[in-house]
Amino acid sequence: MNKNLSKFRFSVKPIISEGESALELARTIGLHPLTYQELPFDPEYSIYAGRLTPEKLSNASAEEMYWKIRQELIFRHTGEHPYEISGSDALKLLQKIFPRDVSKVKIGRCSYQFACYHDGGMITDGVLLRLDQNKYWFAQAEGDMFSWYKAQAEGLNVNITEPNVWVSQIQGPKSMQLLDFLTESNISSDWKYFDWKEVSMSGEKIIISRSGFSNELGWEIYFRPENNIEKLGDLILEEGKKIGMILTATPVFRCRRIEAGLLSAGQDFTNKTNPYSVGLGRFIDINKNNFIGKEALEKSNKECLTWGIRVEKGTAIRGKSLKINGKIVGEVTSSTWSPYQVCGVGIVHMQNSNLGPGTILDVDCTNGNTYKGELCKLPMYDFKGEIVRGKNKDIPNKPNPWTGIKKK
Repeated sequence: MNKNLSKFRFSVKPIISEGESALELARTIGLHPLTYQELPFDPEYSIYAGRLTPEKLSNASAEEMYWKIRQELIFRHTGEHPYEISGSDALKLLQKIFPRDVSKVKIGRCSYQFACYHDGGMITDGVLLRLDQNKYWFAQAEGDMFSWYKAQAEGLNVNITEPNVWVSQIQGPKSMQLLDFLTESNISSDWKYFDWKEVSMSGEKIIISRSGFSNELGWEIYFRPENNIEKLGDLILEEGKKIGMILTATPVFRCRRIEAGLLSAGQDFTNKTNPYSVGLGRFIDINKNNFIGKEALEKSNKECLTWGIRVEKGTAIRGKSLKINGKIVGEVTSSTWSPYQVCGVGIVHMQNSNLGPGTILDVDCTNGNTYKGELCKLPMYDFKGEIVRGKNKDIPNKPNPWTGIKKK
């Protein structure tokens, strides 16, 4: 591995015991080529899509990371795993795999997509990049899409390959300032949300996309095998530090993506939930020709059961911690504390569609107490998505506390 990783020791919980060496781990688990940047900060990792993703770094608290992404910028090496689908029947396969119409995705554009089983249950989601007429990358979240592609590709002229591409995210209000400094031509002024481009950085051709998992202004970089990844990664970090950038782990995204209503695969949706029940029905082109899960989705209940929640004084316990009159009425799928709203925030999946925004519940919290919570729509603010599109450039300089449950 690069940068003498064998000198470091770190833990991956619960996969291996603390202290196992990086080289031993690298033989079985995919390590991001820039992992060495994280190792001085006592990292703890989890496995995501077959790759490591940092769950904890000691260089900043979760609250400090949150304000960095809201006010300045952050650098995070993700576990998202791109696979390549190419060949004359690539579009035909993807139209079969995804409920959303892939034919509308033009070269140079990205598209949010998810895949379902035949019964409508969800496999995973991710970002699809159309690289050429018959060539795509799908940067997937947690889930086994490679086997799914293979299983559905029989009789098609298509290649499903591992391009050995690694993804890092640069997110925050100063992200475009950094991008324009690093690239040989200023592109941020006419670069639209969910565009991708090949640009020159430090003399190398790299692919970047106008996307991320924070709903803050930002971009992602796709490191290819032909790139000098260490040179590029160190350049991004060193120049970014000059305007406030820090390396971050999962907590930087947890709060912001909950507030933005961005769902996490395997947590907020599973193979037991269909897209309608988790509020993703708008991404289904139900009139498209046959795709996997279409028949089940046509017959399924279209009501949404997934909402946000704000909790007074505490952070909700994940699981069946939502009650009304002592009866369990739903479960918390994601939760954390919001430094901006100054309350607990979460994503919940309810048992009954009659329980929606405005519903007040008893919530079991991580400190052992039970507090009142209120269901709300997602996103919790920035309803038109103007921050991520660069239309809203207001940077919060202090918290904007939730006023709490209205006493009746």
